[in-house]
Amino acid sequence: MLKTNFLGIELNNPVIVAAGPWNMDGANLHDSIAAGAGAVVTESIVSDTMIDVGPRIACDENGAQNIRLYSDIQIEGWEREMEIAKSDGGVVIGSISAHSPSELAYLASKLEKYGADAIELSVSNPMLESLEVVASHADVIYEMTKAVVSAVRIPVMVKLSQNTTNISKVAKAVKEAGGSGVSAINTVRGILGVDLEQARPMLSTYGGVSGDYIRPMALASVATIAQTVDIPISGIGGISSGRHALEFMMLGASTVQVGTAVMLQGKKVIRTIVDEMQEWMEANGEKDPQKICGRALSNLKSFDEMRYEPFVSTVIGVPCEEHCDRCVETCMYKAIAKAGKTVHVDRTNCTGCGLCTFICPAKKLSLGL
Repeated sequence: MLKTNFLGIELNNPVIVAAGPWNMDGANLHDSIAAGAGAVVTESIVSDTMIDVGPRIACDENGAQNIRLYSDIQIEGWEREMEIAKSDGGVVIGSISAHSPSELAYLASKLEKYGADAIELSVSNPMLESLEVVASHADVIYEMTKAVVSAVRIPVMVKLSQNTTNISKVAKAVKEAGGSGVSAINTVRGILGVDLEQARPMLSTYGGVSGDYIRPMALASVATIAQTVDIPISGIGGISSGRHALEFMMLGASTVQVGTAVMLQGKKVIRTIVDEMQEWMEANGEKDPQKICGRALSNLKSFDEMRYEPFVSTVIGVPCEEHCDRCVETCMYKAIAKAGKTVHVDRTNCTGCGLCTFICPAKKLSLGL
């Protein structure tokens, strides 16, 4: 039921394990495939490896910050790692990063020779400002993509960054250069938090923040690309459940990539996400995941398309949660009152902002005309 065609490659399901340290070598890639992933992406491979700093990963209940840069395996070593990764079948996408089109083309051609099924260009790194600028320049992305597409016969996609003023323009450049698709988004430059007692950031430099923190930005980026460019999209950012994955697909993604959830929960989460997607599809009479791609886009409008509707909050006949007054306490328009267990909405004060419908844990309030 979840079989998917992405970039012309047949996948058992649309869940791909993203580039990252959890896919640092052939054995880990093999384990991700065995855990149920439709495909895997190698940790980003570069020409000159770098020594890891430590500590390099911090996390909290909402996500993580990671300052590991690239694979510490030289490109020649990936011949053996690719053999291990693909030993029981499975689709392996090679992630590469470099400063010039020719260097990217060299790395891509090597990985194609070693058995990679596709290439993902990593053109933004939250730790290095110089590469972050690259992700914002459509002309540079065009040249990089074109060089790689010309050097290999396998599909090429480009991993886009949220830190750009016009992500659609960059996606268009990928398509014009012959790229097969895009993935979005990369981690976002940030600082996870500060230890107040020690006066120390959780990590001692800026890094890539991921997880729940970036999912709303990632969803917006995927939708923006899908509305403006006809190109396959792999959605990335804070996916840890089947519902999260389906949200990305309904906004235009053909596949999704999971990374932080694998790092924080282990590879068992891959099967959980796949199973939850399958369960939702069966419960809703869906047989083909590709047919739900972009389904929610028709309900997504630009702000200029929004028009005034006299919505007001209405009370539904379900009981309140005990000792809960959140709707009353948070109503900015003082339109909600409560007497005992009875909730009342003053329709003359209610402006239909919708906050109470999300605040109420019992879902007792809804908007209506």
